[in-house]
Amino acid sequence: MRYVVIMAGGVGTRLWPLSKQGTPKQLLPLIEGKSLLQKAFDRAAALVPAEQVLVVTGAAYVDEVARQIPGLRAENILGEPEGRDSLNAAAWPAAVLQARDPEAVIAQITADQLIDPMKKFVKSFEKAYALVEADPNVFVTLGVVPTHPHTGFGYIRRGDKIPDVKGAFEVAKFVEKPKRKVAEEYLESGKYWWNAGLFCWRASTFLRQLKKYFPQSYDGVTELAAHPGKLNEVFPTLKRTSIDYGIMEPISNEKKSDVKVAVVALNVDWRDVGGYGSLADILDSDVDGNAIAGLSVTVDSSENIIINEDPNAVVGVVGVSGLVIVRTKDATLVVPVAKAERIKKLVSKLSDKAGPEFV
Repeated sequence: MRYVVIMAGGVGTRLWPLSKQGTPKQLLPLIEGKSLLQKAFDRAAALVPAEQVLVVTGAAYVDEVARQIPGLRAENILGEPEGRDSLNAAAWPAAVLQARDPEAVIAQITADQLIDPMKKFVKSFEKAYALVEADPNVFVTLGVVPTHPHTGFGYIRRGDKIPDVKGAFEVAKFVEKPKRKVAEEYLESGKYWWNAGLFCWRASTFLRQLKKYFPQSYDGVTELAAHPGKLNEVFPTLKRTSIDYGIMEPISNEKKSDVKVAVVALNVDWRDVGGYGSLADILDSDVDGNAIAGLSVTVDSSENIIINEDPNAVVGVVGVSGLVIVRTKDATLVVPVAKAERIKKLVSKLSDKAGPEFV
């Protein structure tokens, strides 16, 4: 049977102070009153019935996830007692589904992306499901066809075409975030696609590979599937690593691997809402190119990102360009757009300097 697992953990520190421990970005009503999680569920529900959708999130967010998505079964919301990176966020639901359904085929998606149109998303994942159902020893990743030479994403180099499946190729290799010149070469070649962190595999095959590369994690998640009450004891012991580093890259680099990695084209309008630059793309802009949400007044200012979440305040901006300016009820952020990645460093200092309630 087909399933969808939505990864909805993390705090989203690059969107501080909008996103905090208590109100992470995936649960904020950022898109026309809907959260990123709700948008992700809409995509999942276009692939499978609601009872075949699982959400992996932080334990502190389980009740809010249930409130935002009333169609989810309680047993399909998996609350991590602490984050252990994406490999374990994929491994735990794989073990749970394998115990329920030995033939489970999983589409792994995330709750921090916006993808349009839905029709193309569904079509690409239908191909991915079909490839995995036809051959249990295939893992599929979806590659976003790039529109510009982005330096903030990893890339997938496609190899030979897979016969009889339009838009599907073998994966030649995964590559890290490139420098600008290299990204331009990737775009010009037409052989590289953005790594979107979207996957499809059989639960049984994924767990077999997990046992091969991370036996301790395999033992841990299979124990959790059999004994959920051990969650707080077992989950924090799992080694932190990502799906790419932990599973996908080792398989693709192994010459005699018993699992093949394929990539299916995802030719859509795709946004990874990781920071303010990507968030600005979905905000309204004024005639001076300022992306604005909430009450603000600007004079001789352009190309700023201005977000005011305080209903009792106005943000005034005069004579500046290229800034991120965010006002919430208890915090204010000002940073050049070009240095917005350094918000993570700021957040790492906040707890000691200002107190944990501000993080």
